[in-house]
Amino acid sequence: MTAELVRGQNHPLSQARLEIRVSAGKPVVAAATLSDEHGKVHGMEWVAHPGAPTLPGLEVSRQAAADHRLAVDLGAMPEAVHRISVLLALPTGVGGPVRFGGLAAPFLAVTGLDGSEVANYTITGLEAESAVVALELYRRQGAWKVRAVGQGYAGGLADLFTDQGLPEAHQLAAGINDAVAQGLARSVQAPRTTDGDRTRHAATPTLGADQGGAAAQGAVPPPPVSPYGTQASGTPGQPPASPYGPPASGTSGQSPASPYGPSASGTPGQPPASPYDPPATPDPSAAPQPGSTTGGPVDYSHPRRQTTAPPPPPPTAPPAQPGQPAQPVAGDATGWSMDERLYNQVWGMFEDLARTMAAYRSAVDFADSRMEKELDQALSDPRSRIGGQSDAAREAARAKHTQLVDQARTALDRDLAQLAAEADVVEPALPAAYARWDNPVWHGYRVPMEIPMALRLGDLHLPEAPQLRIPMLVRLPLERGLWIDSGRADSLDGSLTDSHELKRLAMESAVAHAARLLAVYPAGEFTVHVIDPAGSGGQALVPLMQTGVLAGPPALGAAGVVDVLARLTQRVDLVQMAVRGGAPDALPPGFDTSEQLLIVNDFPHGFDDRAVNQLRYLADEGPAVGVHLMMVADREEATAYGPLLDPLWRSLLRLSPVPDDHLADPWVGHAWTYEPSLVPQGSQVLQQVLNQVAAARTKYT
Repeated sequence: MTAELVRGQNHPLSQARLEIRVSAGKPVVAAATLSDEHGKVHGMEWVAHPGAPTLPGLEVSRQAAADHRLAVDLGAMPEAVHRISVLLALPTGVGGPVRFGGLAAPFLAVTGLDGSEVANYTITGLEAESAVVALELYRRQGAWKVRAVGQGYAGGLADLFTDQGLPEAHQLAAGINDAVAQGLARSVQAPRTTDGDRTRHAATPTLGADQGGAAAQGAVPPPPVSPYGTQASGTPGQPPASPYGPPASGTSGQSPASPYGPSASGTPGQPPASPYDPPATPDPSAAPQPGSTTGGPVDYSHPRRQTTAPPPPPPTAPPAQPGQPAQPVAGDATGWSMDERLYNQVWGMFEDLARTMAAYRSAVDFADSRMEKELDQALSDPRSRIGGQSDAAREAARAKHTQLVDQARTALDRDLAQLAAEADVVEPALPAAYARWDNPVWHGYRVPMEIPMALRLGDLHLPEAPQLRIPMLVRLPLERGLWIDSGRADSLDGSLTDSHELKRLAMESAVAHAARLLAVYPAGEFTVHVIDPAGSGGQALVPLMQTGVLAGPPALGAAGVVDVLARLTQRVDLVQMAVRGGAPDALPPGFDTSEQLLIVNDFPHGFDDRAVNQLRYLADEGPAVGVHLMMVADREEATAYGPLLDPLWRSLLRLSPVPDDHLADPWVGHAWTYEPSLVPQGSQVLQQVLNQVAAARTKYT
C-alpha cells in the first residue's frame, strides 16, 4: 500500500527506477540537488534544473508547470552521491504567485515505472515561502529511502542554495529564473504512451498530475506553426511570431513586442514601444531571414501543431487566397493515424483558445490600469483643473482605453472566427469515442476491434466565447478515477438545482460516461459493476440493466457493498502479485482480464470503515491494473470521515452533472466551464448502442 508521509517521516524504496510526480495547481519550477554523505553540494554541476535538466540518473522538467514528472535511476547514481533533494520554487517575474501560502498544498508522489505509488507527501503549513525542499532520497547502509522534508525558504532559490552551501547560490538562482522565463513561451509536454518508449510528438494539456513527455525526456520541440497563417522561421527554443500583427525583427533575448500595437525592433534591455506611439512604418528589408527568429509576447499557436506528420500524411488545406487565412482541415495535426491527428488537433484548439483569451484579458487589464493611472495623474495636478484641462485629459485617457480594448477585441474576434471555422470542420469528422451523442457517427456505430486513444467526457468553453465548444478528451486507459459531484451547487445562470434533481442528473451523467466506455472498447474487454446501496439510482441505471451489459445486478445494501469491494480488491491483489513476480500470465483459470469499472452511487451510504479503506485502495492501486472508479457522491455527505477521505477526492477527476466552471487549463489557469456529454432528450441512440454492445458480447463469449 502507499505510504502517506508526514514531515520528517521516511519510507524504504524497493525499486531503483522511480518517478516523482508533482502536482501544485499553479506552475512551479522543479529542480534537484545531489549531495555527498555529509550533505554537501559540490557545485552547480550537481544541480539539475530547467537550464540543465539532466544529470547521471536524474532528469527534471525543462519548464515551469503545474504538474511534473522527475525521472530518477538510483542504480545510475555516482558512488559519491548519498542524497537527492527535490526542490520546488515559484517562478519569478512572470506575474504568478509569489508565495506558496497562496496556493493549494503541493502534492508529491513517488511511483514505480509501472505507475504503482510507493509514497506520497502533501506539503502543508507553507506561508511566505517561495522555495521549498520537498523530498529527500537518501542512501543509508546500502539501501535507499525517501524522507518528507517540507523545508521552506522565504528568500526563494537563492536562500535555499545558500543554505545548502553553494557559493554561487545567487548566480545559479538567477540562471534558473532566466531559463524558466524563456521556457514560458510555453511548449507543453506531450502525454506518455503505452507503446514502448515512443513519445507522441504532439502537445496535450495536462489536466491531471500524470502528464510527461518530450520536454521531460530532454527532446527539443520543433518550432511552432501558427494555425492561422504561414510558419514563422526560427530555431527550437526561440520565441515564435505572434499571429496578432507583423513580426518584429530581432534575436533571441530581445524584449518581446507589445500585443497592443505594432511591434518595434529594439535591443536587449530596452523596453518595447509604447502602445500609444504612432504605428511604425513596416520596413520590407526587416523581413526575417532563414535561421532568424521573430519576436512576440505570447505564442498563441499550438507549439507542436505541425502540418508535416509521419505516414500516412495528414490532409492538406487548399491554398489560401492572398490576404486570407488558410482554410481549416480536419486532421491537420501531427499523428500516426487520423484518430491521433484529430486528438492532437482538438487539444491544439484548446490551447489556442486559452492563449488567445489570455492575450485579450491581458490587453483589457493593461488598458484599465493605464487609464486609471492617467486619470489619477490628471486629478492630482491642480494646474490641470484650470481651463478645463482635466476634462480634456480624462477624455483622452478614456479614448485611449477604448482604442486599446477595441484593438484587442478585434484580434480576439479574428482568432475566435478562425477557431470556430476549425471546430465546424473538426466536429463532424470525429470518431465515435470523441463525438457528442448527437453526432451522426453514432448512427453507423459498430463495436470496435481496438481501444481508441482517448474518450470524450464533455465540452469546455470560456465566458467570452460561449458558442465555441472544445471537446474535453482524456486518454485511455483511464489513469485516474472520475468523481461525478452530486452536491448542491449554484448554476451559472444564477438558478438553484434541487438536491434530488441534482443527484438524478449526476447518476444519468455517470450512466452516459459508462455507456460510452462500454461502446468504445472491443467486445468483452470492459466490465461495469455498480454499487447502489439504497437503490436510489435504479431509474438512471435502466439502460444498462435492460440491455444486460452490467457484470451483474447493482449491489444493494451493506452486504452488496462488502461483496463487490472484496472481489475487486482481490482482483487488484492477484494482478499485482503476478506482475511483481514477473509472471503476468500466471493468473487463475477463467480470470477476467478485461478492464473493470466500479460505479459507486450515494457514497458513503452503506459503507463502514473497512469498506472505505477498500475503496481508497481501489482508487490508489486499481488504475495501474485495470480497475477504475467512478464515484457519484456529495463530498459534504462524507465529512464525518474527516480528512481521511481527502486523498480519495484529490485522486479523482471531478466532473459536474450541470455546467460548472471548476476546471482550469495548465498554461494560463483560465476557469473553463465544463458541460457533461449527455444523451439528447428523447433520443434512442444510447439504447441502440448498448444493444449492439450486448449482442457483440454474447457473440464474443
